[in-house]
Order: sequence, then C-alpha cells, then structure tokens
Amino acid sequence: MLHTESDRELLFPVELGTPAGRDVPFTASFPIDRLTAVREAWDALDPAAEERLRDRWATELLLADGTTLPVVIDDRRAPQQLNLPILNGTRALFSKPSPSGYLQFTDQVLQPVVDEIVRAKDTEGFLLSGSFPLPGSHHYELVIRHSWLEEEHRYPVEITDGRFRAALPAVPTASFAGQVPLHRGTWAVVFRPVGAEPGSLWPRALLASSCHRGLPLEIQARGRRVVLERRTYDSLSLESHSDLLPEERSGYRQRRLRNGFAEAQRAPLTDTVLYDAGLGSQYAGSPRAVHEELVRRGAPLRHVWTSTDMQADLPQTAEPVRQLSPEWYEHLATAKYVVTSAHLPDFFVRRPGQVVLQTWHGTPLKRIGHDFEKVWFTDSEYLKLLDREVAQWSLLVSGNTFSTGVLRRAFKYQGEILESGCPRNDVLLAPDREKTAEQVRERLGLPEGKKVVLYAPTFREDRRRPQGGYQLDLRIDLEAAQAALGEDQVLLIRAHELMCGQVPGAGNGYVWDVGTYPDMADLLLIADVLVTDYSSVTFDFANTGKPILFFTHDLEHYRDNLRGFSLDFEADAPGPLLATSAELVEALGGVDAVAAQHADAYAAFRQKYCDLDDGQASVRVVDALLG
Repeated sequence: MLHTESDRELLFPVELGTPAGRDVPFTASFPIDRLTAVREAWDALDPAAEERLRDRWATELLLADGTTLPVVIDDRRAPQQLNLPILNGTRALFSKPSPSGYLQFTDQVLQPVVDEIVRAKDTEGFLLSGSFPLPGSHHYELVIRHSWLEEEHRYPVEITDGRFRAALPAVPTASFAGQVPLHRGTWAVVFRPVGAEPGSLWPRALLASSCHRGLPLEIQARGRRVVLERRTYDSLSLESHSDLLPEERSGYRQRRLRNGFAEAQRAPLTDTVLYDAGLGSQYAGSPRAVHEELVRRGAPLRHVWTSTDMQADLPQTAEPVRQLSPEWYEHLATAKYVVTSAHLPDFFVRRPGQVVLQTWHGTPLKRIGHDFEKVWFTDSEYLKLLDREVAQWSLLVSGNTFSTGVLRRAFKYQGEILESGCPRNDVLLAPDREKTAEQVRERLGLPEGKKVVLYAPTFREDRRRPQGGYQLDLRIDLEAAQAALGEDQVLLIRAHELMCGQVPGAGNGYVWDVGTYPDMADLLLIADVLVTDYSSVTFDFANTGKPILFFTHDLEHYRDNLRGFSLDFEADAPGPLLATSAELVEALGGVDAVAAQHADAYAAFRQKYCDLDDGQASVRVVDALLG
C-alpha cells in the first residue's frame, strides 16, 4: 500500500486460495493503526499545517519477481463503505475506486453519508436523507460552494441518533440579488460542522452506493437547468448550467455570429434601447437611472437589458436578453440606442443612426486608460482595443468638471462629453430618498437604532487569483471591531465585484455581507458612514454629506506600484487616512468628532468634485440621448 501524500510504502502478506481455472482468489488483511500511524507521523513533520481532510492509500500486488499489479475493482460489485472504524473519534476509513478504477483506501474526516435523494415537491431543490455513525445529536451545515466565485450558501442539518434529513435548495438563498438563479458553474456539496470557519475546505458530501443509479437528478430552478450529480465515484456535486444552449455557446457558433455582425446591421434600426451595466449586468448604476428616466417620460421604446448569467432581477419595464445569444447580437446590431457603463465588444462598430451612450462607472480616482504608468498595465493590446472602442461612442457622461479633462485625456476621446453629473447619484439627492432608504433597510433586514457603517474596498492588481478574479483582503480585525462597536453599529461589507471569497463573520449580527445587493447607490443611501480605500464611491457618497473614513493600509504601495491616482488624493481626501485596523476602529468609535475635524476638507472636496450632481443628471443625459 502506498501513502499518496508521503510516498511511504507498507507491505502486508497475501494469502492465495485454491485456483478456479485461471482465477486465483487471494486474501489480505492489515491493522488500521498501521495506516493511521503513517498519517500521524507525516502530520508531525509540519505541526503548523492544518490537518488534512483526506489521506489516500493506493493498493498494488507485489509479485515474486518484483513487479507490481494494480488491484482492479469489479464494477459489477461496487465496494461498500467499510464498517466505519472510528479513528481518534473524528476520522474513518473508506474503500472506493481511484479515478483510474483501482482499489484505494481513504483515511478522512468522519462525515454524514447520503443514502436517499428525491426532488423536493414544493420548492426548487432536493431532499437528502442519510446516516452518521455516531450516537446522540450533532449540528451540521449543508453547504454548496461555487468552485470559482467561492460563494457559499448554507443550510442547517440536525443529526439525531445516526440519521438526518436536509433540504438542498437549487436557488441562492443567502443573497440579496433577488429572484435570480444560481451562478452557472460547479457547486461542491459539503457537510460541515456548525462553527467551522466559513470558506474552510471540507470533502464533498459522501454518497452511499445505493444512490448511484439515481443520479444525475435534474430540475428547473428560476429558468435554469440545475443537476445534482455524482463526482469522483461517491461525492455529490451541483451543476448549474449555462443559460446558453451548447449549440449557442460553441466556438464555431460564436465565430459565425461575430463574423455575421456587419450583415446583421443591414436590418433596419429598431426603437430599442439595449442596456449593459457591466459585470453581471445587474439592474444597477447609471444605466438603471437612464432607463427609469426614459420610462418616466413614457418614451415609445423597447427596453432590453443585457443579462449575464441571468443575474439581473429586472422590473417589468425591461426585458432580459442573454449575453452572447443570437438575439443579443441582433439587438446590438439593430437597437437605435446602446446605453452602457462597461466596455463594448471588440467587434462592435457603431452604424449610422445608432447612438452609443457611455456612462462609465464613476469618477476616476484611480488612473485609467492611457494614464496608466505602472507595470500592471503595460498592455499595448488593451490600449489598442480601447482606442478602437472609444471611436464608437456617441456621448460620454462626465460626473463632474474634474472628470471631463481626465476622461478626454485618458481615453483620447474626441467626441461629445456630457457634463451632466452622474445619473447613478440621482437617488442620493431625490426628494423621496428617505422613503427609498427605509425600503432598502427593510429588504436587508437591518436592526433599528444602530448606525450603519458601509465598508467598500476596491481590488488590488497584485492579488489576482490563478483562476481569475481577485482575492478578498479586508485587513480589518473584525473581532476587535465588533467588541468595540457592535453594541451601536452594524458593518456592511461590499467587496468589489471582481473580488472573490467569503466575508468572515457574516451573519453574526454585526457583520453583513452585502456583496450580492444589486445597486451600490441604495447602499450608499442607507449608510451613516462610508469606509473605503481608493474606490470611486467616495465621490458618490460625498453628495450625502456623511462621514468618510479611508482605510489606506497600503497607500504608498498602491500609489507608487499599482494604479496610482488621477488627483492629489492625500491632499484632497475628505476624511482621515488610517493605516491600521486599530486606527480605523478608534475613528469609528468617535466618528462625529473625526468628521468635524475634516469638515473644511470635506466641503472643499464636494465643491471640487460634486459640482454637477443635483439629482437631475438623468434628465440631462436623456435629453442628450434623445436629442
């Protein structure tokens, strides 16, 4: 037997039986403590390492001439789970096929085992039943975890006298995104003890062999095909399929659609507005504000919203169109108006009579476009594509007079710039903003009487994950913050949409993960204090007049090595620059006094960078769009 983690070999005698034709039966036995001793010795080499959740033992027959033969499992008689000899009270030994079909043993954490799966009758999901080989009551969570986003949804499981029954919804539940389906991709299904660190890795849920033939099991959940599958022989996995059919998303079909785009533009223009609000294309931002103003006017237009992964929970006034679907290409080719806060596809060329409104996504505190100087952005191909795209814009929105010069220079834009203010900020200055804020607080379920602190950090280019996206890196000592501030405050954490990872402590009454809430403007509306670093939401929130604290733990590195700034950030910041978590917690504890100390800087900042916002930016933008 070969211990996969350490390459340690153990030899055990084999007893041969009486041959039956060409087949020779054999029997081998081994003491389990010999295997566990190897694991424990290997763990002792690195005491600081976390305990591994699974150790694997490959099996081979060593012949007299020194050659080896792998032990093949007869797939007509799938091996059963062993009698679960409990190792140190928390681990067990299982026999199962390896990915190649050979016999292996796994020494792993003790887990519940699912032995029955059915579709839930009244909900969009599944019902799981199973066993757990320990007496008494045990509290676990059934967790689904997205393999790329690191997003999690958790459901309580009560195990009593060795049995459990649990619901597994096939829709996101720990989310403020609205009536949207699970993100497409693979979701690991995991049983985890209550109290385990969110985001900690545990083996996938084990599946008894009696369930193998019943999978895959498929349902439709919020318009999405979701399939519960068996992976790696005896593990559960949830697959949320793409909203594009295989024949639509194939490389061949996509090339055909792109190459045929110019031909599609020969069709007449339609009285349609095609919106794109960027990553996820949620119903949010300046495109949302422009849409609502067009609807308010009763403009005779069809409103079509680009929906990436079906993650846009839209009002009845807008209809979704699947990004990269044939109908999306058709709308892009024929819509009279295109309203976007994101980049256009690289094949797009604006046709005569078509109007492309680029609202962008905020005041450029960080350097953008041709203003990039740092090594992280020495990408000539990006700049070449940017130049091609910018030429397709008809109108570019500027949120303040400062932005006009930066946008003109950084994009090398020669077209019309609308100095209108930022449409997404109109909600912060609307006459009914208090009523809207009350509705948002109710939707989030925030407690009454506590000050709302919103922490909105941006991503760091040097914390990119190998698989894409950026690591969540909060840097706040949340336990210390809760101990000092939890009686009077709640902390809402809104990570940048490019950041992936679980927010520690979310759901404990003090920390709230609001990363799935669609529109940042609503969160700014309910916040009493904004904590950020180098995010453009600074300019938006300054319209409220409420305190802003800057958690700039890496200021010099960010300024000199990463993005750099489009303005003199250190001189103009409308609040204190705090280098440590302790300084931030102290400032939050006396935020009114801190705000008073920076009142003059705040007033100067608003005068310089909020000079066009008055709650009517959407009106001016729509006037220009229709004109």
